[in-house]
Amino acid sequence: MKNIDKQGRIVRILTYNVHRWLGTDRKVSPARIADVIASCEPDIVALQEVRAGRIHAGASDQAVMVASKLGMDLHFQPTIRMLGEQYGIAILSRHPSNIVKSGRLPTLSTRPAFEKRCALWVSVDVDGHRVQVVNAHLSLRSGERRTQAAALLGPDWIGHPDCADPAVLLGDFNAPPYSRSYRLLSDQMRDAQVSNPAGEPQSTFHTRAPVLRLDHVFVTKSVEVVAAAPVRNTLTRVASDHFPLLAELRVHNTTGLAASEVLTLEEELL
Repeated sequence: MKNIDKQGRIVRILTYNVHRWLGTDRKVSPARIADVIASCEPDIVALQEVRAGRIHAGASDQAVMVASKLGMDLHFQPTIRMLGEQYGIAILSRHPSNIVKSGRLPTLSTRPAFEKRCALWVSVDVDGHRVQVVNAHLSLRSGERRTQAAALLGPDWIGHPDCADPAVLLGDFNAPPYSRSYRLLSDQMRDAQVSNPAGEPQSTFHTRAPVLRLDHVFVTKSVEVVAAAPVRNTLTRVASDHFPLLAELRVHNTTGLAASEVLTLEEELL
């Protein structure tokens, strides 16, 4: 049976800063990142610091290779283009999905930025449950980060009429819980780790000594948090400098159960 019940659909969603596929052992390995993701069995994945393109002539595009290995659709938004390669953020989905919006977040700098901070909004149909997913990677500078957090909550992104509940805002926000940008986001949406009934929030950075909680999953009011925590094991400690953050969420279809779900539930009751 699919992961559904009368209360809603369970969705496993992962956010992961993959550090250009570069592990703490200094090895570049998109395949290892794919193995980490596969072990988490997510429905939807938000990635930051994604390197797309070919490491050397004749090789496969790295981001495409990871998506193909996982059997997931890839949506990519570049933040840097250089020497035939791209670098940016991505959303992977094993369910039907489409890009609603992608684009730059505001900057306070008057000079051209090497990396253009961006967000990516994808609408995912999880067995009849439409979920709005916004992935973002915010600035290292506090003032600029607050401006970007405010923009994400505004009418172009989470505040847009089409970004209806249930919606998830997630990514690497470079914002620990004591920061003003984090408080701005958590005042408007619920932090999945804080709402986690299974335990206390845990740090996501650095994998060698996790002392900062920079990666977050924020959800709208109808989304129930079943579990949320960094995935810590031997593989994730070396694959990137961030731990992946996995959230198990129960989402509700405002139009009711899809016909296929009703049939499945009826068969279960027989």
